[in-house]
Amino acid sequence: MSYSFEYIDIILLAMIAGFIFLRLRGILGKRTGFEGKTPPEFKKILKNVENNTAYKPNNKFDDGAKKEFLKGAKIAYETIITDFSDDDNKLTTSKPLLDDKILNQFNEALKERGNRGHFAEITFVGINSAEIKEHKKIGNVLNVTVNFVAEVITCIKDKNKNIVSGDPEKIKKIYDTWVFSRDTNSNNPNWQLVNTLT
Repeated sequence: MSYSFEYIDIILLAMIAGFIFLRLRGILGKRTGFEGKTPPEFKKILKNVENNTAYKPNNKFDDGAKKEFLKGAKIAYETIITDFSDDDNKLTTSKPLLDDKILNQFNEALKERGNRGHFAEITFVGINSAEIKEHKKIGNVLNVTVNFVAEVITCIKDKNKNIVSGDPEKIKKIYDTWVFSRDTNSNNPNWQLVNTLT
Protein backbone atom coordinates (compact mmCIF):
# COMPACT_ATOMS: atom_id res chain seq x y z
CA MET A 1 0.00 0.00 0.00
CA SER A 2 2.87 2.37 0.87
CA TYR A 3 4.47 1.66 -2.56
CA SER A 4 1.39 2.93 -4.39
CA PHE A 5 1.57 6.23 -2.51
CA GLU A 6 5.21 6.66 -3.54
CA TYR A 7 4.30 6.11 -7.22
CA ILE A 8 1.50 8.64 -6.95
CA ASP A 9 3.94 11.22 -5.44
CA ILE A 10 6.43 10.67 -8.25
CA ILE A 11 3.74 10.99 -10.93
CA LEU A 12 2.39 14.12 -9.26
CA LEU A 13 5.84 15.75 -9.09
CA ALA A 14 6.49 14.86 -12.74
CA MET A 15 3.20 16.47 -13.74
CA ILE A 16 4.03 19.65 -11.81
CA ALA A 17 7.52 19.80 -13.40
CA GLY A 18 6.02 19.29 -16.87
CA PHE A 19 3.47 22.02 -16.24
CA ILE A 20 6.18 24.48 -15.10
CA PHE A 21 8.34 23.62 -18.16
CA LEU A 22 5.45 24.21 -20.56
CA ARG A 23 4.56 27.53 -18.90
CA LEU A 24 8.20 28.75 -19.09
CA ARG A 25 8.44 27.71 -22.73
CA GLY A 26 5.21 29.55 -23.49
CA ILE A 27 6.48 32.71 -21.76
CA LEU A 28 10.15 32.69 -22.88
CA GLY A 29 9.71 30.98 -26.24
CA LYS A 30 12.19 28.78 -28.04
CA ARG A 31 14.89 30.26 -30.30
CA THR A 32 17.93 28.65 -31.80
CA GLY A 33 19.27 31.76 -33.58
CA PHE A 34 18.15 34.93 -35.35
CA GLU A 35 14.68 34.56 -36.84
CA GLY A 36 12.90 36.92 -39.15
CA LYS A 37 14.08 39.88 -41.24
CA THR A 38 16.02 42.88 -40.06
CA PRO A 39 13.75 45.89 -39.66
CA PRO A 40 14.49 48.55 -42.32
CA GLU A 41 15.11 51.16 -39.59
CA PHE A 42 17.90 49.01 -38.12
CA LYS A 43 19.51 48.58 -41.55
CA LYS A 44 19.52 52.36 -42.03
CA ILE A 45 21.13 52.97 -38.62
CA LEU A 46 23.77 50.28 -39.26
CA LYS A 47 24.63 51.83 -42.63
CA ASN A 48 25.09 55.27 -41.03
CA VAL A 49 27.38 53.80 -38.36
CA GLU A 50 29.52 52.07 -41.02
CA ASN A 51 29.81 55.28 -43.03
CA ASN A 52 30.81 57.31 -39.98
CA THR A 53 33.48 54.84 -38.84
CA ALA A 54 35.01 54.32 -42.30
CA TYR A 55 38.46 55.86 -42.88
CA LYS A 56 38.22 59.38 -44.20
CA PRO A 57 41.57 60.96 -45.12
CA ASN A 58 42.14 64.48 -43.85
CA ASN A 59 42.45 66.64 -46.98
CA LYS A 60 42.91 69.85 -44.99
CA PHE A 61 46.48 70.96 -44.39
CA ASP A 62 45.57 73.24 -41.50
CA ASP A 63 47.72 74.35 -38.55
CA GLY A 64 47.18 71.07 -36.71
CA ALA A 65 48.11 69.01 -39.76
CA LYS A 66 51.21 71.18 -40.36
CA LYS A 67 52.34 70.68 -36.78
CA GLU A 68 51.98 66.88 -37.04
CA PHE A 69 53.68 66.90 -40.44
CA LEU A 70 56.72 68.78 -39.12
CA LYS A 71 57.13 66.29 -36.28
CA GLY A 72 57.30 63.47 -38.79
CA ALA A 73 59.47 65.48 -41.21
CA LYS A 74 62.12 66.02 -38.52
CA ILE A 75 62.25 62.31 -37.74
CA ALA A 76 62.43 61.49 -41.46
CA TYR A 77 65.20 64.06 -42.01
CA GLU A 78 67.40 62.65 -39.25
CA THR A 79 66.73 59.06 -40.36
CA ILE A 80 67.65 59.79 -44.00
CA ILE A 81 70.76 61.87 -43.20
CA THR A 82 72.06 59.25 -40.75
CA ASP A 83 71.31 56.34 -43.09
CA PHE A 84 72.97 58.04 -46.08
CA SER A 85 76.05 59.00 -44.08
CA ASP A 86 76.78 55.77 -42.21
CA ASP A 87 79.82 53.66 -43.02
CA ASP A 88 78.21 50.77 -44.93
CA ASN A 89 77.40 52.82 -48.07
CA LYS A 90 73.92 51.26 -48.15
CA LEU A 91 70.42 52.57 -47.49
CA THR A 92 68.46 50.47 -45.01
CA THR A 93 66.20 52.29 -42.55
CA SER A 94 65.31 55.18 -44.86
CA LYS A 95 64.07 53.21 -47.89
CA PRO A 96 60.33 53.56 -47.09
CA LEU A 97 60.79 57.33 -46.76
CA LEU A 98 62.13 57.79 -50.31
CA ASP A 99 60.32 57.71 -53.62
CA ASP A 100 61.89 55.67 -56.44
CA LYS A 101 63.66 58.61 -58.08
CA ILE A 102 65.38 59.80 -54.89
CA LEU A 103 66.16 56.23 -53.84
CA ASN A 104 67.96 55.63 -57.17
CA GLN A 105 69.88 58.93 -56.88
CA PHE A 106 71.03 58.14 -53.36
CA ASN A 107 72.02 54.59 -54.28
CA GLU A 108 74.09 55.87 -57.22
CA ALA A 109 75.90 58.37 -54.97
CA LEU A 110 76.62 55.66 -52.40
CA LYS A 111 77.84 53.32 -55.13
CA GLU A 112 80.28 55.96 -56.39
CA ARG A 113 81.52 56.59 -52.85
CA GLY A 114 82.01 52.87 -52.32
CA ASN A 115 83.89 52.53 -55.64
CA ARG A 116 86.34 55.20 -54.48
CA GLY A 117 86.91 53.21 -51.29
CA HIS A 118 85.45 55.98 -49.15
CA PHE A 119 82.99 55.80 -46.28
CA ALA A 120 81.31 58.36 -44.06
CA GLU A 121 81.22 58.91 -40.33
CA ILE A 122 78.44 61.07 -38.88
CA THR A 123 77.15 62.18 -35.52
CA PHE A 124 73.75 63.84 -35.80
CA VAL A 125 73.77 66.65 -33.21
CA GLY A 126 70.24 67.94 -33.79
CA ILE A 127 67.82 70.02 -35.81
CA ASN A 128 67.91 73.75 -35.11
CA SER A 129 64.82 74.52 -37.15
CA ALA A 130 62.36 73.02 -39.61
CA GLU A 131 59.97 75.39 -41.37
CA ILE A 132 57.43 74.86 -44.12
CA LYS A 133 58.43 77.05 -47.04
CA GLU A 134 55.39 76.25 -49.18
CA HIS A 135 52.80 73.60 -49.90
CA LYS A 136 51.05 72.88 -53.18
CA LYS A 137 48.30 70.46 -54.06
CA ILE A 138 48.26 69.05 -57.58
CA GLY A 139 45.20 66.86 -58.01
CA ASN A 140 45.21 64.52 -55.02
CA VAL A 141 48.95 64.92 -54.38
CA LEU A 142 50.12 67.37 -51.71
CA ASN A 143 53.75 68.54 -51.94
CA VAL A 144 55.31 70.28 -48.95
CA THR A 145 58.67 72.06 -49.14
CA VAL A 146 60.60 72.26 -45.87
CA ASN A 147 63.70 74.28 -44.94
CA PHE A 148 65.91 72.42 -42.46
CA VAL A 149 68.79 73.79 -40.43
CA ALA A 150 70.69 71.07 -38.58
CA GLU A 151 74.03 70.40 -36.90
CA VAL A 152 76.19 67.35 -37.57
CA ILE A 153 79.73 66.15 -37.05
CA THR A 154 80.80 64.38 -40.22
CA CYS A 155 83.79 63.37 -42.26
CA ILE A 156 84.70 61.12 -45.18
CA LYS A 157 87.50 58.61 -44.78
CA ASP A 158 89.30 56.32 -47.19
CA LYS A 159 89.87 52.58 -46.74
CA ASN A 160 92.98 53.33 -44.65
CA LYS A 161 90.86 55.56 -42.37
CA ASN A 162 92.61 58.71 -43.53
CA ILE A 163 90.34 61.77 -43.54
CA VAL A 164 89.44 62.83 -47.07
CA SER A 165 87.03 65.64 -46.14
CA GLY A 166 85.25 67.01 -43.11
CA ASP A 167 86.35 67.13 -39.48
CA PRO A 168 85.48 64.43 -36.90
CA GLU A 169 85.72 66.96 -34.07
CA LYS A 170 83.94 69.97 -35.56
CA ILE A 171 80.20 70.64 -35.53
CA LYS A 172 78.99 71.68 -38.96
CA LYS A 173 75.75 73.52 -39.66
CA ILE A 174 73.89 72.25 -42.73
CA TYR A 175 71.04 73.84 -44.65
CA ASP A 176 68.67 71.64 -46.68
CA THR A 177 65.45 72.27 -48.57
CA TRP A 178 63.51 69.06 -49.14
CA VAL A 179 60.15 68.33 -50.75
CA PHE A 180 57.87 65.70 -49.24
CA SER A 181 54.82 64.32 -51.01
CA ARG A 182 51.68 62.36 -50.16
CA ASP A 183 48.49 61.25 -51.92
CA THR A 184 45.73 62.76 -49.78
CA ASN A 185 43.19 60.17 -50.96
CA SER A 186 45.40 57.25 -49.94
CA ASN A 187 44.81 55.29 -46.74
CA ASN A 188 48.59 55.34 -46.26
CA PRO A 189 49.41 58.30 -43.96
CA ASN A 190 53.15 58.22 -44.73
CA TRP A 191 55.02 60.92 -46.63
CA GLN A 192 57.94 60.36 -48.99
CA LEU A 193 60.90 62.53 -49.93
CA VAL A 194 60.53 63.35 -53.63
CA ASN A 195 63.13 66.08 -54.16
CA THR A 196 66.17 67.73 -52.57
CA LEU A 197 66.55 71.35 -53.66
CA THR A 198 69.82 72.04 -51.81
